Amino acid sequence: VQLQASGGGLVQAGGSLRLSCAASGRTFSLGVMGWFRQAPGREREFVAAIPWSGGRTYYADPVKGRFTISRDNAKNTVYLQMNSLKPEDTAVYYCALDPYSIMFKEPYWGQGTLVTVSS
Repeated sequence: VQLQASGGGLVQAGGSLRLSCAASGRTFSLGVMGWFRQAPGREREFVAAIPWSGGRTYYADPVKGRFTISRDNAKNTVYLQMNSLKPEDTAVYYCALDPYSIMFKEPYWGQGTLVTVSS
């Protein structure tokens, strides 16, 4: 499994960015794709998740109402639309694939993409 994340950059507070994560190789049709982030000096934290097969989406409280996760199964790509960005959203964002559940105990990780939100 290979996960290629892209779309990070520098944006002013209140702005928007859309991250993409393209999956290749064995993508596990029943798996769950997720986004995590890690800010400087902090632990990696969960942001959002979506099953490849559809169904409900999951969000961390700090991003609810501002971020939207979606998928395009035909392209094996998951997106994270980030609106109303805040300086505290600054982090390296990673996409991940758990082949079996939303627990993300031992997921496949993509490389990170840096999001910087200026105040």
